[in-house]
Amino acid sequence: MITKDDIVGMTDLTAAEVNAIAEHEHIPQVSAACLANYLLHSHKGPQRVQEMICDDIRAALHDDNLTHARQLYSTLHRFMSDHPEAAQGVS
Repeated sequence: MITKDDIVGMTDLTAAEVNAIAEHEHIPQVSAACLANYLLHSHKGPQRVQEMICDDIRAALHDDNLTHARQLYSTLHRFMSDHPEAAQGVS
């Protein structure tokens, strides 16, 4: 049987990155993994993932949830390290 971890493992993202997308889009983790995989292979998709994580950070800060904002910042840092093409202005 294929598990959620197996599906997330088939993407080029970490579980934390998939969770951030699931949080942003209000969808289950498996659906977020599919969306993430699609976005990473589409034009400007990596930038969209970066924007989603940034939106989640802003929402956490707005809710005064500094612990979650720090976790998301760490997730963003890892994502940008693994996917430098997500930087704004990169063609």
